[in-house]
Amino acid sequence: MSGRTLFSILVGTFLLGLTAAADAQPRRACSTARAAGEWGYTKTGTLVLPTGATPFASVGRFSLGADGVVVGENNGSVGGRVSKDVLKGTFEVNPDCTGAMTVEVYDESENLLRTIAMALVFVDDGRAARGIVTSLVLPSGASLPSIITADAKRLHRNPGWSR
Repeated sequence: MSGRTLFSILVGTFLLGLTAAADAQPRRACSTARAAGEWGYTKTGTLVLPTGATPFASVGRFSLGADGVVVGENNGSVGGRVSKDVLKGTFEVNPDCTGAMTVEVYDESENLLRTIAMALVFVDDGRAARGIVTSLVLPSGASLPSIITADAKRLHRNPGWSR
């Protein structure tokens, strides 16, 4: 066996060993407490109103507390009508990085506008989250069909997520 071949085998074995060691690093499980922090987000999609499909969009920020409480604010548009809203609710994050959030949306006079339930997944080592609205209910109890997705990104680095 030539020296070059032996050298190539040794380098390949070394690199495989490094890859295995990197994969063996323990991954931290996701949790409600680890998701805590300040987040910015956008939501876009369509509401199905009695008058027909209506575009929906919002942009805002929210705080996730280690205790599972979410508070925030956004600017939203329903069919081009823009409003500033206040958010209050709860969330939970599972060890597999999926989760759920229920948020009550209020106008600036604290009148309840809607209650939204969302399914979530935390990605990019906890620096981002994706979501989809699973339920949108008006104060009257009427449920509105919707197709709304959300993208959120942590505003500040959370050292609890780093390895």
